[in-house]
Formats: sequence, structure tokens, C-alpha cells
Amino acid sequence: MAKEESIEVQGVIQKALSNAQYTVTMENGHSITAYPAGKMRRFFIKILPGDKVTVALSPYDLRRGRITFRHKA
Repeated sequence: MAKEESIEVQGVIQKALSNAQYTVTMENGHSITAYPAGKMRRFFIKILPGDKVTVALSPYDLRRGRITFRHKA
């Protein structure tokens, strides 16, 4: 169990970067770098620019996150 619980926010994928990283713009307008969670990689869930996603942020570093869910259109 983690010391601090993660912060979950909604965002939209803006750009796909190298090494399976993405630039995500959150609802409040901030941009972060995020990578897919392990289960998303395991089940080959594709993430494309324009997709709405849920990102888990650590309270220690609010500039990087983990994509935990891709919402259906």
C-alpha cells in the first residue's frame, strides 16, 4: 500500500511521444507527461491523440502521471 493515495484527474491526449509516453492536457489546462499503466500495456489498449483518459498523479510529482483508463467515445 502506498504512503499517499494517487490523485485521479481527467484529461485529453494531445501528442504521442517516444517510449510510449504521451502529452496530456488536463481539464484545468495544465499539460503533463504520462505513460500507460501496466494492465494497459499487457492487454494492448491503444491510445491515440484526442482520446479522453483518466490519469493517476503522485502527490510528490505533479508533472508526470500514469494513464489508468481510456474512456470510450
